[in-house]
Amino acid sequence: MIEKTLSRAIINALPMLIIFIVVISAVRIYSLKNSNKKLVLHNEILNLFFIIYILLLFELLTGTENTLGSGFNIIPFQEIFRYEIGSKMFIFNVLGNILIFVPFGYFVSRYIKAKNVWQIILLSIITSVTVETVQLRIGRSFDIDDIFLNLIGGIIGYFLFISLDAIINHLPKFLQKDFFYSLICLIILICFLVYFFHICGLWGF
Repeated sequence: MIEKTLSRAIINALPMLIIFIVVISAVRIYSLKNSNKKLVLHNEILNLFFIIYILLLFELLTGTENTLGSGFNIIPFQEIFRYEIGSKMFIFNVLGNILIFVPFGYFVSRYIKAKNVWQIILLSIITSVTVETVQLRIGRSFDIDDIFLNLIGGIIGYFLFISLDAIINHLPKFLQKDFFYSLICLIILICFLVYFFHICGLWGF
């Protein structure tokens, strides 16, 4: 169910993704050229992933075709405990709302160079409350449990950033080179593109 929803979001967001990626990449190239800054490939790829993530997040959270109906829930845990643990609806609505904000916590922590978890908590709450309020206005529902679950995802993303940063700082010096990180990011990007082409029916498997 999660993969089907993600696939639909990618396909629906395809025109927007193409426009944003092409325009922002072109602007970024000229920005680096005019400022005489060194191109650090892994930084550029991660920034590109952040843009893709935000666009897909917009599609996933505002796509009215995915809604099960509008509503307003301000009673904590009411919706969470409606689903049987391990069921498809539990995975989709509970784990899905956590996982969807893990990249948010990671990318935002990386971008602002977060000093503590409270910064991510505040930004996650602001973002999630804004999303839930907008959803209510477009025929979807406002759910306090979604905000709570999104917050958990954001916190996990923050600690993922902290953990990876600590691991990187303890790696041998030759593994801390930009080339090594760029190679890893490039491999991840290729895997994403293969999956992307597969979802769009452009890959023969």
